[in-house]
Amino acid sequence: MAVDYTVIVVYLAGMLAMGWWGMRRAKSKSEFLVAGRRLGPAMYSGTMAAIVLGGASTIGGVGLGYKYGLSGAWMVFAIGLGLLALSVFFSARIARLKVYTVSEMLDLRYGGRAGVISGVVMWAYTLMLAVTSTIAYATIFDVLFDMNRTVAIVLGGAIVVAYSTLGGMWSITLTDMVQFVVKTIGVLLLLLPIAVVKAGGFSEMKAKLPTSYFDPLGIGGETIFTYVLIYTFGMLIGQDIWQRVFTARGDRTARWGGTVAGTYCLVYALAGAVIGTAAKVLYPKLGSPDDAFATIVKDELPVGVRGLVLAAALAAVMSTSSGALIACATVANNDIWSRLRGAVRRDGEAHDEVRGNRVFILIMGVAVIGTAIALNNVVEALTVAYNLLVGGLLVPILGGLLWKRGTVQGALASVIVGGLAVIGLMAGYGILANEPVYYGLLASLAAYVAVSLATRPTDEAVLTTWRERLAGRSPELASEPVPAHQ
Repeated sequence: MAVDYTVIVVYLAGMLAMGWWGMRRAKSKSEFLVAGRRLGPAMYSGTMAAIVLGGASTIGGVGLGYKYGLSGAWMVFAIGLGLLALSVFFSARIARLKVYTVSEMLDLRYGGRAGVISGVVMWAYTLMLAVTSTIAYATIFDVLFDMNRTVAIVLGGAIVVAYSTLGGMWSITLTDMVQFVVKTIGVLLLLLPIAVVKAGGFSEMKAKLPTSYFDPLGIGGETIFTYVLIYTFGMLIGQDIWQRVFTARGDRTARWGGTVAGTYCLVYALAGAVIGTAAKVLYPKLGSPDDAFATIVKDELPVGVRGLVLAAALAAVMSTSSGALIACATVANNDIWSRLRGAVRRDGEAHDEVRGNRVFILIMGVAVIGTAIALNNVVEALTVAYNLLVGGLLVPILGGLLWKRGTVQGALASVIVGGLAVIGLMAGYGILANEPVYYGLLASLAAYVAVSLATRPTDEAVLTTWRERLAGRSPELASEPVPAHQ
């Protein structure tokens, strides 16, 4: 294992070195939070694919393949579909807004007053997303070093917090690009063909497994519908995803770079399911489907390759964790703390804003590590995150983009009613039930439409400013001083 350990240690040291390098570039708020809005197509595609394909997509995707066969690809497939839809239909308009958070977009569209409440919901989502990624460290470090769970979470979490705090989005972009390359080599080019060959090829896999393992709908229609509802629509509105869209240097980069990343996700989804299916042939009686990835890597791969593939799993977890962490800190600082204390931006505060955002990343990082130590169930934490996101924010965000008649009162009612409905229904039906997100989304939609129609239309001046920003004809909101009387 010495060679494998060396590969992992070199990889982790490289992440920290890139964090240090990124710190030298992050001299303004724009550089620190959105990489100066100047990523080209190659870096944009790689980093976008890296953030959406995390531990759940890699370890969980292989686990679903182990349990259901090829139809286990649907969870990650739904993520890819969401990224494609975002890139084709919305990303160009989102990038033109030149904001930093989803809540700023809601304020711009509805004329203010939606930020704090929507920020709290988005903060809860990004926090839980970061927590689920951090919990996954324990699985990987246990395979690598037979390490205590708490120590593993603290070690992995500390590395992510360190490079994210140092260089912000520049550090995360650089590390994600490396992680994208490592995942591509480790999972697609090495583990996938080796797993299939070790299992005897597709003919042997078909001979040893039930036919349901090769049914593209074998996982069940209701499960597929739920995946699409939660993950596809979740991709359209998550702060972690939007913050990456904000890094694109132009419309074409956001649209075409995201389309490439979404297509890559579809390939990755199928690869994970095939690897899981091969693992079922090799290890038919594993205690948990989620053990399939670690087991096949540990037992079937040669020295050195095993280290690279484990580094790929680590890369998947770290990329999602760092993206969720900076999103969580950005929302906490810009949408909640700054609004609650009535902060006013002034010229010449760029350096202070960078320092303030660094402090929030550090604080949120400590909170994420502590929460991850306290929780055990990754699936439940992830379900809570996406239920809150989709049930509380999908309607007012898409409504703002697509329906002129939507009002700020309708948006607030939608967030509150949808969020409370999801929480109440999860308490009643159980966290993993499908009903909370179904009924919560319907309640959010009904509240949005009813209250918007019952209240005065949004002021035409607000809508004019909104349309100008969508068209890219208005200066960046965040770069302009806000007068004290406002």
